[in-house]
Amino acid sequence: MPGTDQKDHYKTLGVPKNASPDQIRKAYRRLARKYHPDVNPGDSFAEEKFKSIQEAYGILGDQKKREMYDQYGFYSEPGTYPGSRGHGPGGFDFSGFDFSDFARAAGGEAAGSNRGRPWGGGLSDLFSQFFRQDQKQTAAQAQPGEDLEYSVDIDFWDAIKGATLRLNVARHEPCPQCRGMGNIGQGTIACKQCQGSGQVSQTVGAMRFNLACPRCQGSGQLRDVCPKCSGEGRLHRTETVEVRIPPGVQNGSRLRVPAKGNAGQRGGAAGDLYIITRVSSHAVFERKGDDIHVRVPITIPEAILGGSIEVPTIAGKARLKIPPATSSGKRFRLREKGVLNPRTNRTGDQFVEVRIVVPEVPDEASKAMMKEFANLNPEDPRNVLFE
Repeated sequence: MPGTDQKDHYKTLGVPKNASPDQIRKAYRRLARKYHPDVNPGDSFAEEKFKSIQEAYGILGDQKKREMYDQYGFYSEPGTYPGSRGHGPGGFDFSGFDFSDFARAAGGEAAGSNRGRPWGGGLSDLFSQFFRQDQKQTAAQAQPGEDLEYSVDIDFWDAIKGATLRLNVARHEPCPQCRGMGNIGQGTIACKQCQGSGQVSQTVGAMRFNLACPRCQGSGQLRDVCPKCSGEGRLHRTETVEVRIPPGVQNGSRLRVPAKGNAGQRGGAAGDLYIITRVSSHAVFERKGDDIHVRVPITIPEAILGGSIEVPTIAGKARLKIPPATSSGKRFRLREKGVLNPRTNRTGDQFVEVRIVVPEVPDEASKAMMKEFANLNPEDPRNVLFE
């Protein structure tokens, strides 16, 4: 079909066509974490991949959209079917088709005759009603709210020790006037035209059709639309949300705040809020996973003779034993001096790399001592380069 969407959304998410909603949701979250723009700054490939993942989940994560995609190989929003003129409901336009032969075969009437028909426009509108019916019934059902994602900057120490942040989150909240249902009043009444079924029957010749009731639009009930939210059941608001950052989070960690995404519609559950952390660097400590790395300067006498020195850790000061004849770049390990992982309850290690600091020697006495030292130790460490 020309112009239709030929993307394989199942392939994009890496799931089979019979995947369960839970499998689709887990695949989306895994890929979204991997290709999120905040995790891959400046990476155009990751950005495009992330957009494709969002598009695929937007269709496969919605039951009605997935059903249409599985049946037709594409999904089109109402009024946006590729190549349509926007006349047909649900994105389909039947106005260009000639149903006159079908009408005459069914009942001997011309397609333009519409006496007593609820659709009021011939068989082209009749077929449009089938798609309108599905659309109206879907709209009347409870719809869960969408998940939201926010990226936040976290201080190095807040990531180590944990913190509580207050974020201003723009989200859809339930309408206070209709309590998220989209209608007001003392309940609903059954539609008299369809007797509460949401459908009316129409016979054309030898064929009988079930159509969405034109009075209640397929819901089976008559209700008053809420004037505050125009029937949406929710309003756009900015809410201050308190988010607890647990100890040990890393750069790119994804934290879930339940039910703080967009509110659902018509009683549907609210989505979740996901916080992506961006942890700032530190002037002394470098974090790699749950381990801490630090470079510590030592003097020439300490490198030659050895000794015990103080080194900084994220928990305070610690003693480190330097053995005699320690070279610059030597690494030492302080066990369980790293970051506590709350999920594994394991504490990482700290690795200390020592760097020998060569001082300036302005006085003659010190220079004489260095010359004497060189005479007593004539070995050339570069000889190994020429063996």
